[in-house]
Amino acid sequence: MRPCREESVDFDNTQNLYIEGDNLDVLKVLRETYLGKVKMIYIDPPYNTGNDFVYNDNFAQGKSDFEQNSGLFDEDGNQTIDPMQRNAESNGRFHTDWLNMIYPRLKVARDLLSPDGSIYISMDDHEIMNLKKICAEIFGEQNFIACIVWQKKYAATNDSKGYSTTHDYILIYAKNIEHFERNLLPRTDEQNAPYKYDDGDGKGFWRSDNILVKSFSPSGVYPIINPNTGFEYLPPEGSCWRASQDTMKRWLAENRIYFGKDGKGAPQLKRYLNEVQQGRVPLTWWPFEEVGHNDAANKEVCALFGRKTPFDTPKPTSLISQMLRISSHTDSIILYFFSGSATTAHAILQLNAEDGGYRKFIMVQLPELTDEKSEAYKAGYKNICEIGKERIRRAGKKIKEENAGKEGIEKLDTGFRVLKLDSSNMEDVYYTPQEFSIQDMFADNIKSDRTSEDLLFQVMLNLGIELSANIETRQIAGKHVHFVDDNYLIACFDTDVNESTITEIARLKPVYFVMRDASAANDNVIDNFEQIFRHYSPGTTCRIL
Repeated sequence: MRPCREESVDFDNTQNLYIEGDNLDVLKVLRETYLGKVKMIYIDPPYNTGNDFVYNDNFAQGKSDFEQNSGLFDEDGNQTIDPMQRNAESNGRFHTDWLNMIYPRLKVARDLLSPDGSIYISMDDHEIMNLKKICAEIFGEQNFIACIVWQKKYAATNDSKGYSTTHDYILIYAKNIEHFERNLLPRTDEQNAPYKYDDGDGKGFWRSDNILVKSFSPSGVYPIINPNTGFEYLPPEGSCWRASQDTMKRWLAENRIYFGKDGKGAPQLKRYLNEVQQGRVPLTWWPFEEVGHNDAANKEVCALFGRKTPFDTPKPTSLISQMLRISSHTDSIILYFFSGSATTAHAILQLNAEDGGYRKFIMVQLPELTDEKSEAYKAGYKNICEIGKERIRRAGKKIKEENAGKEGIEKLDTGFRVLKLDSSNMEDVYYTPQEFSIQDMFADNIKSDRTSEDLLFQVMLNLGIELSANIETRQIAGKHVHFVDDNYLIACFDTDVNESTITEIARLKPVYFVMRDASAANDNVIDNFEQIFRHYSPGTTCRIL
């Protein structure tokens, strides 16, 4: 993973990540560091409609093929060997190729989920049945949560050959159903509207409710006397009051029985708003009035970019927000590895602004080139990643402007750290006897175009440190030294590092210290640095690249 500061926003402080690269390779790289840490995954993969591109995964390449297809990028960082191929319906392996694409990605993604985590997958009729089978194999049939039907359109498509499709599906699986937790959705205004009365006694708003029950019990048959009129009320024949006589006496004493506006009516029960379930159980039918539709999503992106949307069929942020409210906590990590227009990142920033949360996102997207005829290309976006990153920049700025007067909004993390998947930082040190020379023994083992931050992020992955960890660079004895999560990791990759620098670092007692083999000013530094740490910080684990 190579960091890219110039394309990032608030690189040093943000907890959010935007990663460019083939999502299968990225997931494999993330697996060790983020094992069991991701609360929620959402993906919106290609639907395999016959016009979609699927990833051109080939796991049976020979050496020459591998060398031909790896590490080939143009000067702007766009991959010149297209890893995508169009999956046309005429393909004899039409469904197989799509399933071969999605299977390994879901397999690795499952490892990243926390024990109480869940995955949401958008899909239409083309592959929903196959997707459900493959999810059952990977996640287990017992971990199936729901299949949401989302009303994506509010009007019929009149040129449809058969029925006009107005819905998509969202398939949900848990990592482990026994640990799965779902939140309640906020109550609606319609649900709260009946609770319009308030006695001013501190019990809050209430509504009147029937005091009768259908299930008969002799203990529920007794007279209730209206204290205002002295009139006695008995339940109709065959029915009874919902509480025993003792409970009813207590309710009367607590003023929980309502006798109408004029106090002369039949008894009713006061239902207090603060005593009902403070939320809604999610349904499997999500109408567009509640979570938005495709047209609203396009208008949302158009308003953000100030022109026709540069991305086809984005999802509305309100749809993603619904998922986040149900399946994330305020401090959750959310992964989206078919990032596209980065709707999920936008939704996370918006929801954090609303509830004061600090959810963190990891967006993953292949730098797929845009079509020269597309609106995106005309707008100057050479690949999909450029669209996604620009959307996050604009969304973050807009959200802060719209919430300028809200307390704590200045602390809202609207930044993101851009990382780009690349080949190893290390030089190829595998030689045949014919190729090896004495000079190779003294050659630098780090590629010449790699920076100290490139090496730092490699070390962070190797040590299982999250890529969003706080990083600070200081000067120690004239050398640039990186501090990750305060003193958890200290790394120095400068040249001519002497014992003075090593000693000052050792006195800080880091958990890990890493330097390059070529960093040492001379052989004595390599010989002595372990002894220096043994003296000042024996608990530090020291490593040399």
